[in-house]
Amino acid sequence: MDVSTPVVPLDAAFFADPHELYARLRVEQPVARAVTPVGLPVWLVTRYDDVRQLLTDPRLAKDADGFAQALERQPVPPEARAVFAQELTRHMLSSDPPDHTRLRKLVGRAFTVRAIAALRPRIEEIAAGLADRMAAGPAEVDLLDTFAFPLPMAVICELLGVPEGERTSFRRWSNTLLASDGTAADRTAAGLAIADYLSTLVAQKRARPADDMLSAIVAASEDADRLSADETVAMAFLLLVAGHETTVNLIGNGVLALLRRPDRLAELRADPTLVPAAVEEFLRLDGPVNLATFRHTTEPVEVGGSTIPAGEVVLVSLASANRDPDRYPAPDELDLHRDAGHLAFGHGIHHCLGAPLARLEGEVAFRTLLGRFPDLALAADPDGLTWRRSILMRGLTHLPVRLR
Repeated sequence: MDVSTPVVPLDAAFFADPHELYARLRVEQPVARAVTPVGLPVWLVTRYDDVRQLLTDPRLAKDADGFAQALERQPVPPEARAVFAQELTRHMLSSDPPDHTRLRKLVGRAFTVRAIAALRPRIEEIAAGLADRMAAGPAEVDLLDTFAFPLPMAVICELLGVPEGERTSFRRWSNTLLASDGTAADRTAAGLAIADYLSTLVAQKRARPADDMLSAIVAASEDADRLSADETVAMAFLLLVAGHETTVNLIGNGVLALLRRPDRLAELRADPTLVPAAVEEFLRLDGPVNLATFRHTTEPVEVGGSTIPAGEVVLVSLASANRDPDRYPAPDELDLHRDAGHLAFGHGIHHCLGAPLARLEGEVAFRTLLGRFPDLALAADPDGLTWRRSILMRGLTHLPVRLR
């Protein structure tokens, strides 16, 4: 790529509507030089075929130590660099084989389709309880606060054995950690708060094990060859954050897409058997993850007619790939009958472990909302809604709706 090629800023306009930029880049600059809000230079890949290729390329590594070295070579001022507790970086998303293989295998059985299907009655019970509270309350609510956040947070906390007390704090810490417009000091503080909380929780599970996934993870950590103390805390961190962040945005983004298309909403109400297919389309159209987590090149990589040198930071856009017109006809349209697959959960060895859980929660959420609130409508101008300023997450800050 020519060094004179302009660098694309991932700025406020990008967070408000990344799809406008992606549409242009897929045509003009499918492998672009970009810069994040903290000044980190990255390579941004936007076409479906290229994204899918890189998600399985072993030359794009994810290990935390290698990434830290790649960052050191970049011109980001020290005050803009968040410093994360080591306990939060030793998880599956920040590792490569063989460590990744070992870590994923440890919790893989808990997230099989069969294991997750067994959770359906409890998820339906939680969703119904939230709907009951909404029905008994004000006619207008923020759907994120009243439903989209508490549903997946309750599910993952019950699964892991996390008590109710700190769930609201955890949401605040998570939002701060994943934000791209806050200060490095704020992100560092949020990371330390999470690490401290989870370290204490892990110690409690070690002292008094219960019948939950976190106790099982702690038990596995007693064998030093399988899981270190830092890896135990990191696993809890990853499962908690990934276990609620994605589904919050799946529900919020999907509801917004439906409310902006009353004809599609009416079609889904008329035929609830379309809900599973609708969830897949919500994931494709405006999925919860914008850009996949950071990768770095261990050697030069040719992709999309460009060569990315070794030691560079790479962002592949799942959101852009999922709207590539070379892969999907009318990609910006909400089509409840589309059967084309998507990359919303990634691809390859880092494909989202919790995909079956997110799909089930999404299905239960939409069935519940459609069934209980036949007059559900937006209570704000859709063009006035604001989006989180996060490199990784694609989600609304609020979603005001009228229930009746």
